Amino acid sequence: MDGTSPLTGEDDLAARMVTGIDAWLSRALTRSISDRDQYWHRDDRSHEAYVASIESNRARFARLIGVIDARVPIEMLETKAVSSTAVAKDKIAAPGEKYDSFAVRWSVLPGVEAEGLLLQPRATPVADVVALPDCDWTPEMLAGIAPGVPEAAQFGHHLADHGCRVLIPVLIDRRNTYSGNPDVLMVNQPHREFIYRAAYEFGRYTIGYEVQKVLAALDWFSPAHRPIGVFGYGEGGLLALYTAALDTRIEATVVSGYFQPRERLYGEPIYRNLFGLLTEFGDAEIASLVVPRPLIIEACRHPEISGPPEPTSDQRDSAAPGSIATPPLSEIQSEFARLQHLVSGLQPMPTLTLQTVDEGTGEPGDEKTMNAFMKALVGTPGPGISNCPSERPYPKEPVNVDARQKRQFQQLVEHTQHLMRESEYRRAEFWSQADRTSVASWEQSCKWYRAYCWDEIIGRLPEADVPMSPSTRRIYETSAFIGYEVTLDVYEDVFAYGIILIPKDLDPGERRPVVVCQHGLEGRPQQVANPDMDDPCYHAFACRLAERGYVTYAPQNPYIGDNRFRELLRKAHPLKQTLYGFIVRQHERTLDWLSSLPFVDPDRIAFYGLSYGGKAAMRIPALLIRYCLSICSADYNEWIWKCTSNRAPCSYMFGSEYDMPEYNLGETFNYAELSWLICPRPFMVERGHEDGVGLDEWVSYEYAKTRRQYIKLGLADRTDMEVFDGPHTINGKGTFEFLDRHLRPPR
Repeated sequence: MDGTSPLTGEDDLAARMVTGIDAWLSRALTRSISDRDQYWHRDDRSHEAYVASIESNRARFARLIGVIDARVPIEMLETKAVSSTAVAKDKIAAPGEKYDSFAVRWSVLPGVEAEGLLLQPRATPVADVVALPDCDWTPEMLAGIAPGVPEAAQFGHHLADHGCRVLIPVLIDRRNTYSGNPDVLMVNQPHREFIYRAAYEFGRYTIGYEVQKVLAALDWFSPAHRPIGVFGYGEGGLLALYTAALDTRIEATVVSGYFQPRERLYGEPIYRNLFGLLTEFGDAEIASLVVPRPLIIEACRHPEISGPPEPTSDQRDSAAPGSIATPPLSEIQSEFARLQHLVSGLQPMPTLTLQTVDEGTGEPGDEKTMNAFMKALVGTPGPGISNCPSERPYPKEPVNVDARQKRQFQQLVEHTQHLMRESEYRRAEFWSQADRTSVASWEQSCKWYRAYCWDEIIGRLPEADVPMSPSTRRIYETSAFIGYEVTLDVYEDVFAYGIILIPKDLDPGERRPVVVCQHGLEGRPQQVANPDMDDPCYHAFACRLAERGYVTYAPQNPYIGDNRFRELLRKAHPLKQTLYGFIVRQHERTLDWLSSLPFVDPDRIAFYGLSYGGKAAMRIPALLIRYCLSICSADYNEWIWKCTSNRAPCSYMFGSEYDMPEYNLGETFNYAELSWLICPRPFMVERGHEDGVGLDEWVSYEYAKTRRQYIKLGLADRTDMEVFDGPHTINGKGTFEFLDRHLRPPR
């Protein structure tokens, strides 16, 4: 094409696009370390300046991990003896004979309780400690009254032997026994992931729920006015670090088997994913919120998790990949050095200890770690760790740990379903400041909501920072149009790619409207724009529209390559980004180029997408107002129900699309609210009765909110929904008429 360079090479441009985005994200993750260093740098390192800044950092961190719900008043709801052994006056107490064990249950959130084990010393306790096992260890294992954990790692009973009152909460484990709904479908997602998927949509996490349980335990401890500590390993180490960062009632902390650099968080299990974490907080920055209180990092073996559980014969294989391994000791040391640098110069000097066990591969709860913790907590290292008898008897009627795990899991699942049911009222509150009195006032109101959607939901990437450098090559020609492949540079390694179809009957100086025709999941622009391909979903609709007189452009979106593009999303999330962040910038470049063409009317560029392309049709024109019209085909839905329902067979809770949950979308933007950002521009929905992506009732319910907004603004003629008796496909009848009506094509 005139004004472009030749497009050469035979490589797969879609695959190169995904590879380029991956390279950009890898550099951004590496750069996030120095970005955080700059963000946290303090010229004034006085204690007063540190205290002045730390509370706002804590508040942001609490929000980031989903600790946002008010807890109910603390109440110990149940205490049931598990084991108790009388000790003769003339007998020295053996391990476990200095205290009694109780199964306990305490209040946390409405409908959410914590359960666990309480080790109650018979003498007056010297301190209160929350001992947090890895999530695959039961409290009984950590207390040494059930098999499964090496004696040396049973820091629960060691703390009780030191005279501490110890509360050991149950954590949601990595099994998949209860994941799913037996009346709908069971899946192999770990329990932690199944809760995460729904919670993420509402700005919550499995992690945040469990931090709330620990905070509730602190509420119960507080009236005793004794020193309070937390000691955690593995997933419990994560919770110990996060809780101590938030709550200053904790006077000493041990983080065991967790602390390390987090720039490879994308490779860990998805239930550790936190949107925007690395923009402000690595492990070092989180730990800096603990100081000047004593903090001990124990470098020992981490839980070894190779991936999600294998599905059984009655489970769908839908879990996200992710593993945990013991990091090299050098990585732990480097992150600890970052922590020391962050808090250097503070007065009084923070008490920071890196305790290494067998070069970082030994068992957690080492005696030196225990002594340092007790000294930090009560001023003395304590009596030392005693060993349990090798033939230690276990209670004859142990706690039913499976039933307890099921209760804990189901309570959190139900809490997410409660959030789902309440979400439209939360969104109504979020949108309460929008001014609906006129089209002008509505457009003005939407500026703030559009910016919020871009910044807080989609992720606003920097503007394109390289020349556009358009390259093209002719690939199609029919009696009606000529087709060219096009590439446009956006960032280093990142480019936009698509196919433009140009009608042959253009008059000199004539400017035509453009329809951007977007493919779906694993699609390619050829399926939309190749005149020799009749895909059953797309029906070459870019060709049909070009024959109708439109210039059409079919972009390649990066949702291709099986799990490859989902891995990109995992890399993007800790940077507070999504794939749509890249797609927005690609479309900005595309709009710039299309608008520069002498035969294009820059004020009449429309968007029409199917399936995943329909998802783009809801999000991209909502942010880019240069799109004058949008059509969502085979995707419009009650999107929050679709992503979080534990009852609907079409819910993404049961699918392998772990990319579907979008951070806090449920309390801000459903599809109706996204369409409001498109309003007053024309907007249409295309829906087939037999399309399994949703239910007619759901689609109609949500679209009614879209239509009402247009009607209230006097714009009823600018929105429509065509429902046809067909499957997941482009129907191309009512939608083509809608385009003709609003874009006024020349023929």
